Amino acid sequence: MTLAGEAPLPRVLSARQKAAVIVRYLIAEGAKIPLAQLPDHMQQALAEQMGAMRLVDRQTLDAVVAEFLAELDSVGLAFPGGIEGVLSVMDGHISQSAASRLRRKAGVSAGTDPWERLTALPVPQLLAVIEEEAVEVAAVVMSKLPVAKAADMLGRLPGERARRIAFAVSLTGNIDPETVRRIGLAILAQIDSQPPRAFDTGPVERVGAILNVSPALTREEVLQGLEAEDAGFAEKVRRAIFTWVHIPARIPPRDVPKIIRMVDQVRLVAAMAFAAGKPGMEETTEFILSNISQRMAQGLREEVAARGKVKEKEGEEAMNLIIGAIRELEASGEVVMVVEEEE
Repeated sequence: MTLAGEAPLPRVLSARQKAAVIVRYLIAEGAKIPLAQLPDHMQQALAEQMGAMRLVDRQTLDAVVAEFLAELDSVGLAFPGGIEGVLSVMDGHISQSAASRLRRKAGVSAGTDPWERLTALPVPQLLAVIEEEAVEVAAVVMSKLPVAKAADMLGRLPGERARRIAFAVSLTGNIDPETVRRIGLAILAQIDSQPPRAFDTGPVERVGAILNVSPALTREEVLQGLEAEDAGFAEKVRRAIFTWVHIPARIPPRDVPKIIRMVDQVRLVAAMAFAAGKPGMEETTEFILSNISQRMAQGLREEVAARGKVKEKEGEEAMNLIIGAIRELEASGEVVMVVEEEE
């Protein structure tokens, strides 16, 4: 009971009730709260507490918010939650072997969700594991991945295996969550048990990247030598190579204007002038010109004609510059290159 003219005293709430009040207030204000990062039991307790509460008076709300802000102001240092957060902070300060041991230890702890890590892994790393797993396991992995990443992985698999996995996905509806979690833990353990790699990419990608910027004559001589030594490896390298002549087959027409904006026009003219009259190369020039405005295309044609003959070194350097721009756009996600079909 309060005296006339006096504001009522705020209610005394438990810590769990205060947390529920703060979460409800922030959601009402439109804040995006990453509650999914909390352990499952904490999410459940929070939801149950919010379900048990009804009205909170203004004085109590103001007092809880003021206390919350005071606690935030008093924080001097915060540590990341979980092993992954710690490893992110410690990246570059501890060895890969120590990081792997910590991940394995965290992987077998109760309540750990392995899919948080697995869904963040790059497609090539996941693909290397999926190719060795049973179709049913691969289907579970596909089902847990974001749709875009799952589609990317499916497109990189051989046709028959991709179809079998796609069919197996339809049979995953009745798998219980604990089984899915154990599958994730097993895959993580397999990934973490792999020895540290000195290189970020595989040998095919490294050789392909080197040959991409090598002179055409050198590139062909090396490929012929590889074919004599290991025809299978040579074929994979050929597929990894992306040069001027591959642009029409690998670049969607709608992305050509983006590439043109990234390249100095003088270099573009030099590349086109060098390509003139050369089978394969000349087709790329026409592909580019046919997918930009007519006015710009006509201007480039006139500049190419006026430029005349271009030396091999200058022409190949200009082409490599354009290829580099395409790779940058691909890395940023602005350009999605067409994947060549397996023969």
